[in-house]
Amino acid sequence: MANDLPHLLQQWYPQRDSADWVLGTVYQTQGPCYRKPGASMLFNSLGQQFGLLSGGCLESDIHRHARQVMHSHRAVTLCYDGSDEDDLSYQLGIGCGGTVHILPQPILARQQYLQLDTLHQTLNNRAGGYYYQRIPEGTGEVQNRFLPAQPVADHGSSPASSLITEGDQQWLVSRIRPAPHLLVAGGGLDARPLVSMAHQLGWEVSLWDPRPANARREHFATASGLFKGPATGLTDYARTQQIDAAVLMTHNISLDAAALQALNAVSLRYCALLGPQNRRIQVLQQAGLTQADLQIPLAGPAGLDLGAELPEGIALAILAECHAALKHRSARSLSKILAE
Repeated sequence: MANDLPHLLQQWYPQRDSADWVLGTVYQTQGPCYRKPGASMLFNSLGQQFGLLSGGCLESDIHRHARQVMHSHRAVTLCYDGSDEDDLSYQLGIGCGGTVHILPQPILARQQYLQLDTLHQTLNNRAGGYYYQRIPEGTGEVQNRFLPAQPVADHGSSPASSLITEGDQQWLVSRIRPAPHLLVAGGGLDARPLVSMAHQLGWEVSLWDPRPANARREHFATASGLFKGPATGLTDYARTQQIDAAVLMTHNISLDAAALQALNAVSLRYCALLGPQNRRIQVLQQAGLTQADLQIPLAGPAGLDLGAELPEGIALAILAECHAALKHRSARSLSKILAE
């Protein structure tokens, strides 16, 4: 299950009045920590937990505090210091050595659900905004607010959440964007793990294939949409559905070329073309495009060099490259980056 707030709200919204809920948020960290400010988690009175605020080592203790918040209806702040030998996080042997500050807040109807219902509806409309959470001193009432914004600015690798001060109050401000929307062109066997993995990441996935034998719902249950119209309809579809990235894997040069031609008119942030370099040349020629004509970033051959041969490994390689492109990252080894 994905751990981003947009995906968590999909779990919460249908059950928002059937149990007591608490939103846990990392609002500050010092040193190395598993999750960063803005990371969220949901707890309810049925004993369910959705998301992660650490590597899984702190969640049971956070849940204990969350139950107290459910009863008191007041927010609290928690601190876990991985460098303090007397602190619980150190005793659990977390090993990261960092300090994480967490804000558990009760989600109450009388307090407008912390504005999470408004945020959920905004995200469903493929829009975003800025979520403000007041950090209380000790315990206190919540004063969260959400400011819709369309579009939400993408600041590349800059932090999505930051602490600000307004008067004598401290707030965590988080930039909330809808989950990435991936279009997969081609509904064959090798598309199944790619669609499934993208769904596990919390992404929205649409599938296009005009061939009757392909893109069957029973094989792509996690796809949010199936489009079987002609390739010329992909331009409008990608715009209205706000597609962020695409993978062309129809295994048919004409279909891939038609899809590329249609999508070249859309502001995609990533587009992958399955197959070797010579196939890329053929697809571009069939589409009547040159490298200079491309308005979108085309990765062809698709994916990172992972040595993948089977569909699952190829899906991993493509999604890893796509994830890096959407996050404006290099996709290089972290250990090599730190060694420089």
